[in-house]
Amino acid sequence: MELSNERLAYLSLMREIEDFYYAEADMLDERDYDKWLALFADDVRYWMPIRKNVAFDNLARETTAEDDIAWIDDDKATLVKRVKQLMTGFHWAEEPISRVSHVVTNIRLTEAVTTIAEGATATVKSRFLIYRNRLETETDILVGRREDMLRRKGETFEVTRRKILIEQSVLRAKNLTVFF
Repeated sequence: MELSNERLAYLSLMREIEDFYYAEADMLDERDYDKWLALFADDVRYWMPIRKNVAFDNLARETTAEDDIAWIDDDKATLVKRVKQLMTGFHWAEEPISRVSHVVTNIRLTEAVTTIAEGATATVKSRFLIYRNRLETETDILVGRREDMLRRKGETFEVTRRKILIEQSVLRAKNLTVFF
């Protein structure tokens, strides 16, 4: 079976997007935060609303609204400050540093596109699993999903918006010093 040019273009774009996310996971696991920060646009919104337990007929209220309280609601300047704080070596929740592993999966475009032109955007959804071990016995497993707006920037992309949904309504981790 021969693949059409359109299908090949779509598969090539998806592979490029997957590589972007896999490289991001490596940057985080290797603590290469300067490279990681460069993946985000200057106008980024990095947002993790709080999940709530609601009845089935009230699912629209399962997460806090965009103008309501959130676990994280950062712009680029705040992300830079969080990284600088971690890199001081005096961050109480990360001294000694945690061992972290990011797994990213179920990456998919929400629109049927075969290319993203310079400056154009596309919405990408993905799932994540983050394993963190700190000291000898502290272990956190964070599972969830992300919805990103990617903008084409030269040969790569930049994240202009990231919405993070963890699959818990009560944060079991002692802190949120990991990035998603």
